[in-house]
Formats: sequence, structure tokens, C-alpha cells
Amino acid sequence: MRYLAMITLAAAALAGCATEARVSGDPVRVDLVTERGVISLELATDKAPLTVCNFLSYVTDGHYEGGSFFRTVVAETNANPNPISVIQAATPRGADDDLNPPIPLERTRDTGLSHRAGTISMARDGPDTATSSFFIMVEDAPALDYGGARNPDGQGFAAFGRVTAGMGVVHDIHRSPAGAEEQLTPPIKILAATVVGEVPAPCHP
Repeated sequence: MRYLAMITLAAAALAGCATEARVSGDPVRVDLVTERGVISLELATDKAPLTVCNFLSYVTDGHYEGGSFFRTVVAETNANPNPISVIQAATPRGADDDLNPPIPLERTRDTGLSHRAGTISMARDGPDTATSSFFIMVEDAPALDYGGARNPDGQGFAAFGRVTAGMGVVHDIHRSPAGAEEQLTPPIKILAATVVGEVPAPCHP
């Protein structure tokens, strides 16, 4: 629960912090070390501060270690009329991990981000329900943006960064064997998740 106050304060404070990070040449980056290799991320701290701070809280406390990429969604086999291609990850406690409170949905309408290949975004059920599970885009999918038809509510998902290296690893995971309900068999373990550089000050507890 200690990140509840952090999330409340982050929106107001992060814009200036992110600007300073860009000027200094030190954007916020995270490396996900998986069984298949490293996926390097750059986080959109200035555009999606609540989502970034929430994600970093799970990273810095080590909650993704021992977790996994457990799901692969392949557009060609989607039953949904708005097919997507993504891989989804979770902590060891699973996709419904509620260690920290759910966060407000930062809609792409407001952030200016979009769900293109390489984008990292938060999984959710209804709006304002995301906790720790995230997914990485394998192909562009505007149906996941605000106003898109992937979900009946049309609110889209909270994109908050992009892959800067390791898309080959993403594709490798995406092509891995899957069983019922798109579950990877076996899941691809996350060995470590680490911040490269410094965590923005407003994201500190």
C-alpha cells in the first residue's frame, strides 16, 4: 500500500522531472531479463506518469523476478473481431496480482501514445483496474487505443513505453508453443527486471 500516496502525487510532479531527464540524456529505462534474452524498455515518464511509477514500483521491489510471460496472442488465430498480436507477462502471483492498489487508466487520448509494434502497455479488465500485468505489442493494433473496439467500453489500454532492444526476443516468445486460452506451454520465465539509471524522484516512496 505504500505506493498509493506516490501514485496520487505523481501526475502533478512528473512532467518537470521527465523534462529534466530528457535534457540530461537519461531517460528511464528498464531491462527485462528472460529465459530467451533481454528486452530493453524506455518508459514514457512524461506522458504516462501514473502508469510508469506503478510499473517501476513492481520493478524496484523485485516483484517481476520469478514471474513470466505466460500468454501469447496471435492475430491470425484471434476469435475477437479486432485481432491483436501481443505477449503478456505477470508477477509470480499471476495476472490478478493486487499487491498494490489498481491505478487510474491513462488513456491514449490523453497521453498521445499509441499501440504500435514494440509498445508496452498495461493489462486490465475494466477501466481503472490495472495492477501489475503488462503486455508488449508484436504488431500495430489501433483497436487497443482509446476509441478502439477491442474492448466494448472503448476506453483502450494504458500504453507507457516502448521496446528499444530485444524485439527478436519478443518475437521468439510470441512464436512459442501455446495451449488452451493462449497460455504459453511452458511460460517463459522473467529472471530479473532492473532499472537502468535512476528512478524519477516522484516515483520514490
